[in-house]
Amino acid sequence: MLSIFGTISNPTNIPSVKGSGFFTFLSTIFKFAGVVAGIIMVVQIIMAGFDYMSASGDPKKTEAAGIKIWNSVLGLIIVASAFLIAGIVGRLTGIDIINPTIQGPINSPS
Repeated sequence: MLSIFGTISNPTNIPSVKGSGFFTFLSTIFKFAGVVAGIIMVVQIIMAGFDYMSASGDPKKTEAAGIKIWNSVLGLIIVASAFLIAGIVGRLTGIDIINPTIQGPINSPS
């Protein structure tokens, strides 16, 4: 049943650099944070668009919606910058921070 999701390889069969597990963990956290930030940004922009449309010409509500849109876009730019910096650090150090390989226990045949 679990084979529909893919296979898991034994980490002892894969040659690795000592201490690379920490960077794999960080990479997974970076990717998860990027996905969550993207989802939050889309939800915030939709909510701000609804606030903007329902402002009925009220300058305070219109300004608040514009600020919410700006903050969402700025947050996404910050997250994208974190990926860029992680990629540059990965290239300079030779450690693949952005593209980890997820390893786990091997499935034992029954």
